[in-house]
Amino acid sequence: MKEEAKNGDKVRVHYTGTLDDGTVFDSSVDREPLEFVIGDGQVIPGFEKAVLGLKAGEKTTIAMGHEEAYGPRIEEMVFEVEREKFPKDYVPEVDQQLQIPQEDGDIMIVTVVKFTDKIITLDANHPLAGQNLNFEVELVEIV
Repeated sequence: MKEEAKNGDKVRVHYTGTLDDGTVFDSSVDREPLEFVIGDGQVIPGFEKAVLGLKAGEKTTIAMGHEEAYGPRIEEMVFEVEREKFPKDYVPEVDQQLQIPQEDGDIMIVTVVKFTDKIITLDANHPLAGQNLNFEVELVEIV
């Protein structure tokens, strides 16, 4: 009898993630399977739940609300920065992602939303925040 995936197990999975409109936002199909430890918080909570109880070779499909994915979109995480605070040779592009070092040593990932000659508007929300996500998941193996 095959073992079921449980908390603490290191697993390897293949997945395809889609939005409610069918748009694929990520997939491991053409690369190595994703490897993570169930319960360590390395992947979003809804994804972990989808893998729990699966046996190697089994597949499942799960639909999750934003609460189990990347959380709600928070408008306060969209902010403006004066262009003069950026290096003079910086050329912004919409949808460009930037890494901003924080005082505590962490790195904040932001996305350029829009810009003018004087202001650059940045969004610190995860690009999938506020979205319902759907995953097709196959448990390749329990390592």
